Amino acid sequence: MEPTRDYPLFGGAFSATLPPGAIDVSDLRPVPDNQEVFCHRVTDQSLIVELLELQAHAQGEEAARYHFEDVGGVQEARVVQVEAVQPLLLENLALRGCCQEAWILSGKQQVAKENQQP
Repeated sequence: MEPTRDYPLFGGAFSATLPPGAIDVSDLRPVPDNQEVFCHRVTDQSLIVELLELQAHAQGEEAARYHFEDVGGVQEARVVQVEAVQPLLLENLALRGCCQEAWILSGKQQVAKENQQP
C-alpha cells in the first residue's frame, strides 16, 4: 500500500496529509486560486480544500455549515450531508496568530462532475 504524504497547499502556506492514490487535479485541468483539489486514481472520490470569505452573519460551527451548504447549492448538489463539525485547537495551527477560531467540517456532497448531467 502506498503511504500517505504531506502535500503543500496554497503555495506552501500550510500542508495536508493526503491519502494514498491522491492526484493533484491542477495537473489535469485549471483549478480556481482559492481551491486545492485532489482526486483518487481508482475511486470516483475527490477532496477539495477551499479558502472562503468571512461571512459576518455566521460564526463558528454555523459558519462552517453555511459555507458547506452554500458550495453545495452553487454546485447544484443532489445530496449535501454534514457528517461532523469540530473546532481545531489554535495551538496546532500555523496560522494561530491570524485567526481567533478555526473549524473543520467533514461531509459529503453528490455533485455532477464537469460535462455530466446532475
